Amino acid sequence: MPRNAVQRNQGRREGSPFTGVGPVFVKELSDHLSSTRMLVLTLFVIVFGALPVGFTLQTLREVTQSDQYLFLRIFTVSPQQAPTSFIAALTFMIPLMAIGLGFDAVNSEFNRRTLSRVLSQPIYRDALLLGKFLGGLATLAVALTALFLIVFGAGLLLLGLPPRGPEVVRSIAFLLVAIAYGGVRLAVAMLFSVVFRSTATSALCSLGLWLFFFLLWPMIAQAITQGFMPAQFRSVDEVLSLEQFSSALQRLSPGTLFGEAVLGLLQPETKAFGDFANLVMAQTRGMIPGTPLPFDQSLLLIWPQITGLIAGMIVVFSIAYIVFQREEVRA
Repeated sequence: MPRNAVQRNQGRREGSPFTGVGPVFVKELSDHLSSTRMLVLTLFVIVFGALPVGFTLQTLREVTQSDQYLFLRIFTVSPQQAPTSFIAALTFMIPLMAIGLGFDAVNSEFNRRTLSRVLSQPIYRDALLLGKFLGGLATLAVALTALFLIVFGAGLLLLGLPPRGPEVVRSIAFLLVAIAYGGVRLAVAMLFSVVFRSTATSALCSLGLWLFFFLLWPMIAQAITQGFMPAQFRSVDEVLSLEQFSSALQRLSPGTLFGEAVLGLLQPETKAFGDFANLVMAQTRGMIPGTPLPFDQSLLLIWPQITGLIAGMIVVFSIAYIVFQREEVRA
């Protein structure tokens, strides 16, 4: 056999690149669930999530008119006693929890000098990074599921009415979207954990990027939209196209995608995103405002947002994977 062929065969990996994903996943999940950090994050999520839910349930108990989606109002109604709704609080809490789980996933192994020991076992880098990501995502899913069940249980006790089938389906879909949104933030935190050896730097960069999209990007998108606004609109199509352009800029933020997906799921009356778009649809297509959509129609409405969240998670994780594959690991 020629020498070049022998060298190529020696450089090839044997077996599946995902050999060892299971042990890494189980270890990461066990470490997260038994850690003090996870306990603090879980208490933070439950306390700040339960506060608006409690006030919302008090408000809903005073409602006398019939509502076929009363259980879904637990998530979306903003009570007078609390400054925000449960969904708004969740939009703030999920990124913090995801960042807390992923900002030191890889660089802590570098700092403890244990990465070379792990990779000396029959575990490829692919399996190590994927196992850490899946372990963090499963931990996030466990915490969100626990919060979801607490909210449903409180609704059963205080409202005295069981949720209907469509409400349960929409709530489960909302839980899956929330996990996907957390997966995006977890992938970003792991990317910075791969890029930077300092855990403090990766945590600050993860928080800074999240705050940029949470606070600054809406203002930047609005300023860009105003720059393209004409002095006078000549037709309805110009107004609609400008609103679509503004929405496209806003949707570069994962928080906007999550908010629109949740709005379409938990408020079945939503038929379009944007006040002007709803008005145009009501006038041109004869849609009656306030009539709920079936679940399959709501799913079609928010499918681009769900696809965007999943695609963003995959893209960011792929970048982290490429960077991690090119890094030098020394004993």
